Amino acid sequence: MTPTIIALTSILIGIIGANLTGFVYKKYSFGSIGNTIAGVFGSVLFIKSFGRLGFDPIAIMELGSVDFNLLIINFLVSFSGGVIALILIQKLKTLMNKN
Repeated sequence: MTPTIIALTSILIGIIGANLTGFVYKKYSFGSIGNTIAGVFGSVLFIKSFGRLGFDPIAIMELGSVDFNLLIINFLVSFSGGVIALILIQKLKTLMNKN
C-alpha cells in the first residue's frame, strides 16, 4: 500500500461520511454531487490540518509497512472531516440566506 492509495482512500471515506450524513439528516443534504464535493474538501482539509500530528499517509508508511493504528485514525479524521464540512456548509448557506 502506498501513501497515494491511502490518501485516495481517505478522500473516499470523507465522501462516504458526507453522503451518509446527507442521507440520514435530510436538512444537511445538498444532493449527491454537493455532498460529494463537501466530503472531498472536508476530508482533504482535515487530513492536511490534523495530519501533521503524525497520521498523514507518509507517516503511516514511514517504516515500509502499514501502521494500522495510524491508518484507522486517518480514516476516522477523514470521515469526520466530510461530516463536519457538510454541516458547516449548510450553516453557512442558512446564514447567507437570512440576509
